[in-house]
Amino acid sequence: MRQQRIIMGMPVQLEITDEHAPLELYERVFDYLKSIDTRFSTYIQESEVSRINRHELKEAEYSAEMQEVLSLSEETKNQTGGYFDIRTPEGLLDPSGLVKGWAINAAASIVSEAGFKDFYIEIAGDIQTNGMNAEGKEWSIGIRNPLSRDEVVKVLYPRGAGIATSGTSERGNHIYDPHAPGVHPDSYASITVIGPNVYEADRFATAAFAMGESGIRFIEALPGFEAYAINHKGIATMTSGFDSYTNI
Repeated sequence: MRQQRIIMGMPVQLEITDEHAPLELYERVFDYLKSIDTRFSTYIQESEVSRINRHELKEAEYSAEMQEVLSLSEETKNQTGGYFDIRTPEGLLDPSGLVKGWAINAAASIVSEAGFKDFYIEIAGDIQTNGMNAEGKEWSIGIRNPLSRDEVVKVLYPRGAGIATSGTSERGNHIYDPHAPGVHPDSYASITVIGPNVYEADRFATAAFAMGESGIRFIEALPGFEAYAINHKGIATMTSGFDSYTNI
């Protein structure tokens, strides 16, 4: 059974294909994701992030979740040569480039720890799967053409890996180059990254997109990661091991 909610202003889908998955578990996952939105959204005036940006909270008052996200964001910034940065050009905190994948990964843990192993969780194209689908087959994920959203250009079989896509087709030019404030990278229309889990895939997809043409080479050099990038002419570039995820 697949259920969908609108959370974080985006469609959230959860499907658990194990027998006897209770509705209560679906609601627990959705409630968790709502709580993350309430804490980290830059659009909610009373979120913790908004209060930090208004200087209403001291660092000692930050929640444990906020401290974890800030620590992970700093780690990612260092790992990407500064191309991942949750500080906007105006100096405000916006951890959305990390929080979505981090939250999906945590939601997957909620399902796993409840004893279920066959599931699919997606928030606006960032996906974590595990086990098998309702037909007892491998989960299959389509990469959409960012220039023609009704067209699927590749079908992936993640086998427990995480998938995340960064690009401009859904939210416009929302990713910027931290090394060139005000400049929005336009080398690619989208870049899809496959990693050990959706948290890892999401954070590096954001950084790779910000890097422009060098982003695909950055992913190529990361052990355990693959990527598929499409430029504005519809030309695709992929990492050397990407096709291992297209074979069933």
